[in-house]
Amino acid sequence: MKHPESFDQIDQWKSAMFLYSSALKSINTKIEILNNEYVQLYNYSPIEHITSRLKTPESIVKKLKHDRREVTIENMVEYLNDIAGVRIICSFMSDIYPIADMIARQADITVLHVKDYIKYPKSNGYKSYHMVVTIPVYLTDGKRDTKVEIQIRTIAMDFWATLEHKIAYKFEGNPPDNLETELKTCADMVTMLDAKMFSLNQAIMEIGEKQRREREERRQRAMELGEKNQP
Repeated sequence: MKHPESFDQIDQWKSAMFLYSSALKSINTKIEILNNEYVQLYNYSPIEHITSRLKTPESIVKKLKHDRREVTIENMVEYLNDIAGVRIICSFMSDIYPIADMIARQADITVLHVKDYIKYPKSNGYKSYHMVVTIPVYLTDGKRDTKVEIQIRTIAMDFWATLEHKIAYKFEGNPPDNLETELKTCADMVTMLDAKMFSLNQAIMEIGEKQRREREERRQRAMELGEKNQP
C-alpha cells in the first residue's frame, strides 16, 4: 500500500501533464489554422511540417537535478519552460520571423521570452528561433495558462540540430574536439545552403511571375484583337 501522499503526487502529476498535453493540442491547431490562412491569402505555405512532444519524467527529473532544484511538481511547473514543445519546420530562413510574428500577435498567446539563435547562433553553430509562450487551457473550473516552448527553424537547420543532438547524447555533452570542429563547419555549410536555396526560390518565383505577366499580356492582346475584328 502506497502512502496517501504518493497518491496525491500522482494525481498532481497527471493533472499537470494533462494541461501540457492539452496546451500542445491547442497550439498545434492554432498554428495549422494560421498556416492554412496564409495559403489562402498568399498561395504559399510557410510551414513544411510541425512536430510536438512532452518531456519524459526521466528528462524532467534530470533537468531539475541539473539546475540544482528539488524534484517537485511545483518546481517543474515554475522553472521548466520546455515540458511541452512544438517544433515548426519551414523551407526558408525568411519564413521564420513572419511565423513567429503571426504566433505572437494571437490575442490569447502571451510571449514570455525569446531566444534568437538565428541572429546570435550558439558557439557550436546551432541556429533556431525559440519562443516560450503561454496559452490558455479551458477546464471546468476555469482557464489555466500553460507554458509551451516553440522552436522555429529551416529544414537544413533541423537536420544539423538532429545530428548534433545525437552526437551530444552519445558523448554525454562532451564530444571530441575534432567532432566539434566538424559540426561547426557543417553549421556554416547549412547557413550557405539556406541562403542558396532562398536565392534559387526567389529566381523561380521571378520566372513564374514573368510568365504570368506574359500570359496576361497575350490574353489582353487577344481580347483587344477580337474586339477590333467584330463587325
